[in-house]
Amino acid sequence: MIYGAHVVIYTKDADADRAFFRDVLRFPSVDAGHGWLIFALPPGEAAFHDSESNDRHELHLMCDDVATTLKELESRNVKVSEITHQRWGKLASFTLPGGGKVGIYQPSHASPLKLKS
Repeated sequence: MIYGAHVVIYTKDADADRAFFRDVLRFPSVDAGHGWLIFALPPGEAAFHDSESNDRHELHLMCDDVATTLKELESRNVKVSEITHQRWGKLASFTLPGGGKVGIYQPSHASPLKLKS
């Protein structure tokens, strides 16, 4: 049976982005060999959106207070975006050392993560 999900982030500087997840976000990791770090992620949820094309995926981390989280990231010299208000929550992003962006948001929608208690 399925017991988890594995997310792959393609980047122009994998070493720098691995260091970012380890040192800035402080996500626990294991070395799968040759310095290839595999990170534990917070609990997740999946949503399916209508699209004109397939094979487009996004990563958004969730938090309780996006403004405070962005300030903390900025204090660690991370480039962050402005917060926008969506019908489903407050949305922003931050830039990885390799140049990619990761979404971060404070959801206002119901979450299946709350059902796990």
